[in-house]
Amino acid sequence: MVHGSLRRRLLRSVQTSVRHCSMPLMPERPALLFFGASDFAVPTLHALNSDGYALRAVYTQPDRPAGRGRRVQSTPVAIAARALGLPLEQPARLRTPEVLDRLAAYEPDVVVLASYGLLVPPQALAVPRLGWLNVHPSLLPAYRGASPVAAPILAGEEETGVSIFLMRAGLDDGPLLSQRRVPVDANETAGELTGRLAELGADVLLDTLRRWSDGVVTPAEQDHALATYASKLSREAARLDWSESAEHLARRVRAYNPWPMAHTHWKGERLRVLRAHSDASLGEGAGETFTTPDTRLPAVGTGDGALVLEQVQVAGGRAIDGRAFLAGHADWTGSRVGEVG
Repeated sequence: MVHGSLRRRLLRSVQTSVRHCSMPLMPERPALLFFGASDFAVPTLHALNSDGYALRAVYTQPDRPAGRGRRVQSTPVAIAARALGLPLEQPARLRTPEVLDRLAAYEPDVVVLASYGLLVPPQALAVPRLGWLNVHPSLLPAYRGASPVAAPILAGEEETGVSIFLMRAGLDDGPLLSQRRVPVDANETAGELTGRLAELGADVLLDTLRRWSDGVVTPAEQDHALATYASKLSREAARLDWSESAEHLARRVRAYNPWPMAHTHWKGERLRVLRAHSDASLGEGAGETFTTPDTRLPAVGTGDGALVLEQVQVAGGRAIDGRAFLAGHADWTGSRVGEVG
């Protein structure tokens, strides 16, 4: 027989358990698909995985031959997904019925996309009930398109940032869910800025996704009249035109690092310029080479001022600082680089 006091404690325990069971459960987090390809997307993938979201699959581009040896390489997102043990999909395109059916079969509540690089058709956009959230590294509507990190550097912008927007069929023109601003450092390369924006984008996405899932975010239409576009980078655009100002050329050097790398020609060979700064107090004829009097660095005259070369790479060589370059190339001063005009 159960003692009276013990029976009362057991009764209170059962009543407490019943009350706890009748309390409303916290809503489950939405089931996700993640779409991404480049290094920029990797921090967001890691953040979603670490934060406990149900990542049903990761979509990225197929493995492809790349580099001088044309060795087959995976995207950074594919490498990260495999390391995390996540299901991986690598379709060459999303428009085929088989790919669309497989995407729908995952029954995602929401899709997060960051630097995916392939067109998303309207049929795919219609699948998740909470839509597609895009992590974009610019302050939309500024710099829609293929090179949103390099474009603000080229334009001499003092700030940039990350935008989270709801995707639709147009190019980066969907309604905004959130934005975060950061300054552009004066000597920052596109690669360095991409790294900062990637980490920022992951943080902003997590916060935005929570609030979007809870229904407390109101999408805000972009001001399309203010839209600007960042075209795809090309090797030809990275060729330095010494008739331009040194300030503009210094921006090019930063914007095209790590790809396609600003370059010129010297002694019949391509010379990459990895880091440089402008100096308005120095001047020679556009394209004429000299050595700076104080810092003893290689420099080139431009249409306005001089570009001082801090780090360069000769064809077939490794990246070296300017002083090391001069030590091995005594014929630098008094020669010419590139084509002017």
